[in-house]
Amino acid sequence: MIPKQKDLSNWDDPTLLFKNETFDAASFAANESTDSTQAKYERIQEYLKTQIREGQLPPGTALPSEQQLANLFESARSTVRQAMGMLEREGLVSRVQGKGTFVHENARQRLASGLDILALVIPEVLSGFYPSLQHSFEESARHSQNQMMVCCTRNNIDKQGNAILQLIDNQVGGVAIVPASTPPTPAYQIRQLQKAGIPVVFCHRPVEGIIAPLLGLPYKEIGRLAGESLVKLGHRRFAFFAPHCTHTTDMYLDGFQKSLAEEGCELPEDHCYFGEDGVIDMQKLDADIVSTLKRLMESKDRPTAIFTTFDSMAERIYLHLNKMGIRMPEEISLIGVGDKIRHSVLQQHIASVTIDETQLGHRAAELLNKMRSGEIPIESSESYIIPAEVYHGTTLGAMNEVEMT
Repeated sequence: MIPKQKDLSNWDDPTLLFKNETFDAASFAANESTDSTQAKYERIQEYLKTQIREGQLPPGTALPSEQQLANLFESARSTVRQAMGMLEREGLVSRVQGKGTFVHENARQRLASGLDILALVIPEVLSGFYPSLQHSFEESARHSQNQMMVCCTRNNIDKQGNAILQLIDNQVGGVAIVPASTPPTPAYQIRQLQKAGIPVVFCHRPVEGIIAPLLGLPYKEIGRLAGESLVKLGHRRFAFFAPHCTHTTDMYLDGFQKSLAEEGCELPEDHCYFGEDGVIDMQKLDADIVSTLKRLMESKDRPTAIFTTFDSMAERIYLHLNKMGIRMPEEISLIGVGDKIRHSVLQQHIASVTIDETQLGHRAAELLNKMRSGEIPIESSESYIIPAEVYHGTTLGAMNEVEMT
């Protein structure tokens, strides 16, 4: 909705700007002569933002055309177009087909409240999917002239709730969140953000009871790809490791078991390991992981392949199997789930079903800015599932014929 409009678009004579004291030629010229570090389109953008902030261009004001502004600022029309594009991405102006460009009804509030900040709320910052997600989100935020804030929840809903309250208090411009999963994120946490007018984009998984854009992972497909990769290599005895027992773990497991069943294989219940709920640091699970691996590798029906739902856990399993003197992939294959970009030498060794988190981060920032500008509503059901593919590291190999017998 565009409020009652103050139509300033018929300023064919630029001197009207000076008479109405809306355009201060002297101050703009002075800023231009003293600030040579900024491009001209940035100076135009900053000048118009100041006019909006100080009330000289109130909500609903119909701005002059690009050509009129080019004349006023003594610049090329393409320069003005860049400045206006930046204002639109920040949600300060709205373009209406066939009518023109108007100051957004919430423009002053956005400028006054620091709504140029986009927040990323994630369970972890240093491992798994999250470094690439963080880097790409920050890159897109910077490109759209937004600051960025990162909140690490350690997959804890209480920490997540506190972070959300701080984001509301700081009146951030938008939040991309990987919701905590143990226990599942309650709807009221996200609803607080939306009631405050703050756009939310879900990354990886949704929150039940909340309508917001989702950039999801194909959990069942990831499990299917892992199982299919192992079965094709001749494996028939499997183990499954997951950091937590959650709804997303169930989907990984469902896809994995279905791919095994197609070849007449089963995953025994005692070959499944689930870490303690709420633990995000894989090192804290080391003792349990080691004891489970020893039990499995000493059993008569020892597995020849392991699927784990998180690369950080795959790294721990890889290191412990090496300490136990078990060779990969000659004696056992290992496949995890993680980011397409393999950040460390260890990750480059481990086979994994991967997701392009860089694409996800860019898309999340783009969606937030579209919601801020009014291009799509805050309660949008837009959904996009990031495709998965198999990365063949050194830990994935054919079943040894001696082991098969």
